[in-house]
Amino acid sequence: MGVLPDLPMTHAELAARAAQAMPPSVWSYVSCGAGDERTQDANVTAFDGWGLIPRMLVGAAQRDLSVELFGKRWAAPLFLAPIGVTGLCAQGGHGDVLTARAANQAGVPMCVSTLVEDPLETVAAEFTETPGFFQLYCPTDKDIAESLVRRAEAAGYAGIVVTLDTWVLGWRPRDLSTANFPQLRGQCLANYTSDPVFREKAGFAEGGNPRDVVGFWASIFGRPLTWDDLVWLRGLTELPLIVKGICHPDDARRAIDHGVDAIYCSNHGGRQANGGLPALDCLPDVAAAAGDVPVLFDSGVRSGADVVKALALGASAVGIGRPYLYGLALGGVAGVVHVLRSILAEADLIMAIDGYPGLADLTPDTLRRVTAAR
Repeated sequence: MGVLPDLPMTHAELAARAAQAMPPSVWSYVSCGAGDERTQDANVTAFDGWGLIPRMLVGAAQRDLSVELFGKRWAAPLFLAPIGVTGLCAQGGHGDVLTARAANQAGVPMCVSTLVEDPLETVAAEFTETPGFFQLYCPTDKDIAESLVRRAEAAGYAGIVVTLDTWVLGWRPRDLSTANFPQLRGQCLANYTSDPVFREKAGFAEGGNPRDVVGFWASIFGRPLTWDDLVWLRGLTELPLIVKGICHPDDARRAIDHGVDAIYCSNHGGRQANGGLPALDCLPDVAAAAGDVPVLFDSGVRSGADVVKALALGASAVGIGRPYLYGLALGGVAGVVHVLRSILAEADLIMAIDGYPGLADLTPDTLRRVTAAR
């Protein structure tokens, strides 16, 4: 009708405008990957290696993208992946709260990071019908870990997502060259400075400066988890337990044997370890190993077409990462909602045009490898 949109309609433009809107240090932290960033880039380009086969005369006038997960019906197989600097990406800060508000509006669940600018209880207060999940970077101190899990339970989170691949930070030259790590400047530590167990052990008084406990925080941040730790974590909560960072089918099977409720296939968007396989290439074997256990997936998802391909390769739900941060930087709540609705609109239209009325119709057989142009 001739009214131009205020927000970008393509990922490339979204990223370009976000780069101008974010402070340089935040943009660098959000956009960078490990090493020379080849794995990060491969996560994105891996989707180009698959094509969906159109099926005609299906009459897909109505599509059902809903999925049953963790005892609740999700309107779409989409969620917001946990990102530790979400709070810094919004104009004026408090990006975690704004993203939770947007997730609730869009009906897309959010996984809230341990590393936030507002405590997990404040973020959880934004969820009503749309569930929120709490992502745990497991500290070396078990008492602090248990306190964080108990707080997430009390705040009403629908599950605990334990990140396995970030007990130590990866080699990130872009951050190193700019001496940039927000948490070491006291940012995104609200869950720690609001935690009674952490405060007691760190000697941190209410109202104090988070920078005063950065040294203690760094000393307890990451626990190199083992299978024995998974037994301990499973015993901490009756909430669904989801393990994030699984890329090998044997690890998926063993985690299920240890009582986890879902597998989260991810390589941290290529931010932690360079030189590995794209997460999408790991997904089919992980999904096959998981059987009836749900498989969440993220890493490299930039569009509705990517979402459809990940679902066909076995994902039960697909996580959006950097794109929603870019929307947050440009438009706050409205920006995140815009990104989510755009991705969902494209996914729905692809399913309509290509003749796939429901998620059950998307299987590995609906995809073919794309032959590279010669």
